[in-house]
Amino acid sequence: MKLAEFFSSQPSRLWQLAKQMNVNYAVGGLPWEEKTEKPWDLMPLIRMKQRYADHGLALSVIESMPPSNHIKLGTPGRDEEIEVFQQFLINMGAAGIPVLCYNFMAQFNWFRTSTTTGTRGGALVSSYDHSLMKDAPLTEAGIVTEERLWENLHYFMERIVPVAEEAKVKLALHPDDPPITPIRGVSRILRSAAALQRAIDLVPSAYNGITLCQGTLATAGEDIPAVIREFAKQDKLFFVHFRDVKGTPEKFEETFHDDGKTNMLEAMRTYYEVGYTGPARPDHVPTMAGENNDNPGYELLGRLYGIGYINGLMEAASAG
Repeated sequence: MKLAEFFSSQPSRLWQLAKQMNVNYAVGGLPWEEKTEKPWDLMPLIRMKQRYADHGLALSVIESMPPSNHIKLGTPGRDEEIEVFQQFLINMGAAGIPVLCYNFMAQFNWFRTSTTTGTRGGALVSSYDHSLMKDAPLTEAGIVTEERLWENLHYFMERIVPVAEEAKVKLALHPDDPPITPIRGVSRILRSAAALQRAIDLVPSAYNGITLCQGTLATAGEDIPAVIREFAKQDKLFFVHFRDVKGTPEKFEETFHDDGKTNMLEAMRTYYEVGYTGPARPDHVPTMAGENNDNPGYELLGRLYGIGYINGLMEAASAG
């Protein structure tokens, strides 16, 4: 397994600290600070990759995407967004960036009702309580049905999977977070391992696979080792978010890596059992003492804790 971390596109303290903790692989967003070019253009991607390389970090995944809400909703403008997406994949391939983590969550991405839930020792985590959304108004998109989203996902995949094959960029589809439907009238279709399987089977390809977000699938009640084995045997496991939760899709909270519902050592041993050699990163960590929670889930100390914990699990799993 390639232990990675999500880094800003410009050097920060985390870059150096992660290297000190033996992280050698980077997951990046899009370099939005590029003012004269689009962040998905070739040269911004190449320059970002080289900045990581100059710090001893190999850019293995981009976890971001150009504007895509028209694609997801099937509204006017989707073909133009798809053209941009296709060029983005071509540019990733030309830059030698091998994996794209993307999602098909319309209107809003990962969604929480609180980012200040207390957990062990007073640390803060994000949480979701579906009862708080029962009277929430519809978004401007109105009612978005599951059938509509499945049709739009198929339309999209038919047009991007061949481009990804040509560019040799693996498409790693992320499940919907939280795995519950609908939220404010917008359906969420990728709520289980079976739904992810259905999605990648729409357009079968060696380059069409998944991001195994353990936290989301654990929330959905999945058996994480079983899910690892199922997708690994198909060579569809392209990227891993190594995190955990407590609760159910209706009401859950994030946790420290050692404080959730999943047997994390068993999960790590399963990755080693199936021979997974792709990138994995900690995700959605607690905000710890002395931090201001300006960036919930992504403050510094919890990330360092997660990296250290995963390093220990990797050593234990590799020892048998």
